[in-house]
Amino acid sequence: MKKLFPYTLNDYRRQVLGYVRTQDGEYNGAYTIPYKNKNLQVVCGVGEGWDHVSVSLRHRCPTWDEMTAVKNLFFDPDELVIQFHPPKKDYVNFHKNTLHLWRPWGQVITLPPEWMLAPPRRG
Repeated sequence: MKKLFPYTLNDYRRQVLGYVRTQDGEYNGAYTIPYKNKNLQVVCGVGEGWDHVSVSLRHRCPTWDEMTAVKNLFFDPDELVIQFHPPKKDYVNFHKNTLHLWRPWGQVITLPPEWMLAPPRRG
């Protein structure tokens, strides 16, 4: 995850709602980030071997484009981040309109072959 300092994301009219500095000098924080005609509620955190960013809207889940915009703010372009669909027994849902981005520390996340990632061609 990009090095986040308390005011890094406050540029471009982003509102910092609060942050906490961790022992290793990183920041966990809550932000309101304008995107197109809406405000995305974003919470970021680092710890226990993970970088984590959650994104929510009041009346619906974030779209792919909204998640991509947040991914680009919080992570470098060459970083691979993931969304999990855990087994039902491990599922936790504190807010029904929230999606999460995760990146483990010191682990390589592999992708399927490129041809499996490409959208189908329509003819």
